[in-house]
Amino acid sequence: MSEIITVNSEKCVGCNACIRSCPAPEANITKMLDDGRFVTTVNSERCIACGECVRSCLHGARDYIDDTAEVMDAINKKERLIILATPSIKTVFPQKWKNILNWFRKQGCMVFDVSFGADICTWAHIRAIQNGVVENIITQPCAAIVKYIETYQPSILKNLSPIQSPILCTAIYIKRYLRLTNRIAVLSPCVAKKNEFTETMFVDFNVTFQKMMEYFNENDIRILIDNNDDLAYNFDGEQGQMGAIYPKPGGLRDNLLLHDPDIDIVNSEGVHKVYPELDMYAKLTESNKPKVFDVLSCEFGCNVGAGASSQRSLFEIMQTMNNVEKEASGRRKIKGGFFRASEDKILKRFDEELMLEDFVRKYRQFEPSYEPTLEELEPVFHSIGKYTEADKNFNCHACGYSSCKAMATAIYRGINVPENCILHAKSVLRSQQSSIIKQNEKIDKLSADVEDIARSINEITEATNATDNRKNDVHDLLNNVIEFCNSTQTMDKDGLTSLVEILENADAAFDDLNDNVKNTTENTEAVNQTISDIRLIVTDINAVLQGAETNKES
Repeated sequence: MSEIITVNSEKCVGCNACIRSCPAPEANITKMLDDGRFVTTVNSERCIACGECVRSCLHGARDYIDDTAEVMDAINKKERLIILATPSIKTVFPQKWKNILNWFRKQGCMVFDVSFGADICTWAHIRAIQNGVVENIITQPCAAIVKYIETYQPSILKNLSPIQSPILCTAIYIKRYLRLTNRIAVLSPCVAKKNEFTETMFVDFNVTFQKMMEYFNENDIRILIDNNDDLAYNFDGEQGQMGAIYPKPGGLRDNLLLHDPDIDIVNSEGVHKVYPELDMYAKLTESNKPKVFDVLSCEFGCNVGAGASSQRSLFEIMQTMNNVEKEASGRRKIKGGFFRASEDKILKRFDEELMLEDFVRKYRQFEPSYEPTLEELEPVFHSIGKYTEADKNFNCHACGYSSCKAMATAIYRGINVPENCILHAKSVLRSQQSSIIKQNEKIDKLSADVEDIARSINEITEATNATDNRKNDVHDLLNNVIEFCNSTQTMDKDGLTSLVEILENADAAFDDLNDNVKNTTENTEAVNQTISDIRLIVTDINAVLQGAETNKES
């Protein structure tokens, strides 16, 4: 599968907003870089391209790819493309949509209305239900829904409507019934349609409204405002009727009920609602499923698709949609007839002109990922510091996942890392803080011990100096005594000799003491140097610890 959602790793801050908004549990891959940053990239094989992560990323790290550049290049080379305009173009650009289509026409393109294909889609569903071709079905105008079921809920592929989407119904009609072979580009608000076009191969390009307008702005192409509220347009093919309301929530449902009010239909929209309900649908027995489950990924329908880039409020969009519905309903009425009678006429026309099998689609099933057992997740829980049942069900959602089990499963699959568990990270920080406190205590004791040693060495140095001074005094005294004894006449020779020997022995002892003092002084200097080095080491250690504490707090 081709890449649609892109990531600028330099802008990613690891806030997990993309994971939190994403309905596809395996679409994001979070890694911790060597510098400690967390970056979340996209697994294109498991991404459904709903575009919610692009909406939710506040740092500009996420974007998407469409085919605008290729289409504009083809137009600049004078290729005559077929442009399919989805009905939501009227709600996104209420005063510019006609001039946008006129611009493409001036470039030599043909322009067709997807609303007409939506009418075909309605007819095909009605006939498939009435003829027993399908049982309980999930509608599939939404490409993100299709990819989700193919990837994550293959057990309900049997329920996914085999009828092609309105865009594909339009393209098939153009190719098989109008016999046109030109390459086809679609103007749409949907990022995920690129997947549908790649898989079905009836449409060549997906041009989102947002990228289209970016191209116009970058190339100084001015689209003038048209204040005419008339919603009719002279397409190269027929303009659709009630198919024009498909972009609103329940648009397909309303079309089906218009033809058959007795059909059992339930609808759902929005990423945080429809995907959990699809998971719930997969657990139902067939007897408990509605006849039609009408679903859209975007909460307020295609009018606010991820590629719409509309600056209009929801209320303005819905007001325009109401006007579209009134205009389409008015064009379906016939003189002297009734609404239901005119509806039957539309269905009869398609019965006569079209073949249902031409608008049927087959799906491909992706290999579902292995679901680890609780026993297999146990080591993963331990890696993020979760041992008790309360820990394993803390479910703070800070990692972006719906539960601790979902996070553990992501780690098990290798698409996330234990360090991205906030509680685990806090636990590690608390442990590091405790270790730092203990180290600080040891450093403080070491500093005190060094100071005690320094004071003792100073005292030794002072004592050594005093001893050295006393030794000199004794040496002088001995010389004086010897001189005195030699000069006196009162001391006999033997006494003098004994005294001299004693004094010489004392002098020798003090010489030995002097040598010891000298060695002690030299050793003291060495010890003082070592103490100075230790003081510097202690200062460096304290600086490192204070830096670690500052980083932890920030």
